Amino acid sequence: MKYSAYYVEEINGSFAASVKKLDLNRPENEFVQIKVSHSSLNYKDALSASGNKGVTRQYPFVPGIDAVGTVNESASNKFSEGDEVIVTGYDMGMNTPGGFGEYICVPESWVVNKPKNLSPLEVMSIGTAGLTAAASVLKITQSSSLDELSTLVSGATGGVGSISVMLLSKLGFEVTALTGKSSSENFLTNIGATHILMRDEYLDTPNKAMNRPLYSNAIDTVGGDILSKMLPQIHPHGVVACCGNVAGIEINTTVFPFILRGISLCGIDSAEAPIEFKSHLWQKFSDEWKLDLSSIIKLTTKDNLNEEIQLILKGGQQGRVVLTHEE
Repeated sequence: MKYSAYYVEEINGSFAASVKKLDLNRPENEFVQIKVSHSSLNYKDALSASGNKGVTRQYPFVPGIDAVGTVNESASNKFSEGDEVIVTGYDMGMNTPGGFGEYICVPESWVVNKPKNLSPLEVMSIGTAGLTAAASVLKITQSSSLDELSTLVSGATGGVGSISVMLLSKLGFEVTALTGKSSSENFLTNIGATHILMRDEYLDTPNKAMNRPLYSNAIDTVGGDILSKMLPQIHPHGVVACCGNVAGIEINTTVFPFILRGISLCGIDSAEAPIEFKSHLWQKFSDEWKLDLSSIIKLTTKDNLNEEIQLILKGGQQGRVVLTHEE
């Protein structure tokens, strides 16, 4: 049996993608074969699709770290044909063919049942980006109760950032959205941002080892100089959830914010999180954290993925891009 997939090939040191028909492998040894209805585009997918071997080692390859669909065939005692399921992260879309194909075949340990209260489109509007946002917000709600100051969210128009803004707003937090896109003010206001701060303006302020506290907590999706500047601005015992590095992998800081104010810098990795934790987050999204994400999603198809991948690599993505395999 053949299936259609967005397929990335390395040709003479260059990488090119096209939609191709591939052979479908049957599941064995506790693997599950899933007919994918939707996937989503994450920054990691764009890196894989553009030939970044720090993400994907071997080409040709099918990217896509997120997928939702229906079990087509199972060699697992946990899942049966017809089950509606979700797969996000782990090695899928990195070195295991991913959700940009109409079928995936993955270990049962990567799979969770889809909550009945979430449609496949809603699930992939959330995806890994949403799980990362939820894990970040959970750190803040579990560790900090101060709400006198706003919570700062960097990269606020991206997938993780926009869902972070929406979740924090839903939970009653005042949110300051940090962005490099001056044209996104209406978008950010509509999804719940109370204040909007331009990135260049933010970075132009002098760096100090300790600033007066400006924010109760923060979610940083970009790293680098932005994260460095955040840390001295957090209120005593506040939390900074760190979950991205598009602006740089190094930070410049001192111990002062940690030993004089007792702030916490928490790393967030939803891709490799235990499956039980992912299931917990999906249940929250289906219940008390349910969001109307219709205003931040853009639907695309395999034939149009190249355009969206170039946009996210240039920092131009706003909200979430969802890939549909349905006709």
